[in-house]
Amino acid sequence: MDLTLHINQEEYDLITGCINNERWAQKKMYEDNYPVMMATAMRYAGNNEDALDILHESFIKIFKNIYKYQTGTSVSAWIRKIVVNTAIDFYRRDMRRKSEELDVASYVNTDIPDAVSNLSSEEILKALQRLPYSYRSVFNLYVIEGYSHREISEMMNINESTCRSNLVKARTKLRDILSAFDSDWR
Repeated sequence: MDLTLHINQEEYDLITGCINNERWAQKKMYEDNYPVMMATAMRYAGNNEDALDILHESFIKIFKNIYKYQTGTSVSAWIRKIVVNTAIDFYRRDMRRKSEELDVASYVNTDIPDAVSNLSSEEILKALQRLPYSYRSVFNLYVIEGYSHREISEMMNINESTCRSNLVKARTKLRDILSAFDSDWR
């Protein structure tokens, strides 16, 4: 029980320090969350530089809006949501979307059931980064983050059929990329 109170007090001190723009608190929050949030940003970005831009812009938003954080909720989940939303904003601001709508979207399976198990996490990340930003974003939001097509369409200002189309195209392109990786081992 004492441990729980200590953790809550430490979190309170950290949040309070960030609200008061104390550098030690901001540094600790950044360093504690960097690895996981950088991985999240990398899933949305096309390269390391864009991921760093997304991450740094996210932390600016985090520190600017830290007073909105509600004690008792997960700090990391709150931060992660800001990173995801910043990645979407980055896409809206810096990328031109060209997406085609499909009347019927179907799930695309890979012919190589074991392709992913043969790849390292770095290779999978590189494969994701080779997708166009709109496909990569929809894939991440739907498959990894668990958002519905309706939620994604609202976040990205696209209609649901475009969202579904982009997901099918992302899976198809990802299958092709993974197939190329797999053929390199044969």
